[in-house]
Amino acid sequence: MENPYAPPRAAVQDVVDPSATLVCAEPSTRFGAVMLDALIAAGMVYGTFLFAFLTSAALERSGDRTGSGLILLGGFGLALIGFGVWCWLTIRHVKRNGQTLGKKILRIKVVRTDGAPASLGRIFWLRNVVNGLIGIVPLYALIDHVFIFFGESRQCLHDKIADTIVVVA
Repeated sequence: MENPYAPPRAAVQDVVDPSATLVCAEPSTRFGAVMLDALIAAGMVYGTFLFAFLTSAALERSGDRTGSGLILLGGFGLALIGFGVWCWLTIRHVKRNGQTLGKKILRIKVVRTDGAPASLGRIFWLRNVVNGLIGIVPLYALIDHVFIFFGESRQCLHDKIADTIVVVA
């Protein structure tokens, strides 16, 4: 028989297993993920616009100014669609498991320093927006990334601000 005066019990899903060990991602892997993210974003956004621009230029050389303008306008529209798709994919993966597309490919992810999942808000606001605003300060971006080489946790300044680490997934 259950004690009616006992405190309530609930299964907590977000408790991190203290016996699980976190392995911090190598700086080179983190750099590779940033480069992959940049290439994916550039391909989805600028790739379509570049193709349209080159096609438009070829049409303009042949004397078809109307077709050239329409192709350029279409390329701009495709670039906007590509940006929207890139944003949707990135938000979806970051929200689900703390990974951008580049991090997912290289099997690393962002978590809280205690190993708990990092929320989309924490990653977006603290790792990106706040860090971007501080980035106005000259040389901040360089100093931010140099911090990765100091300490066992391999945290950049934006990781320290957001209380996150990047680990092997």
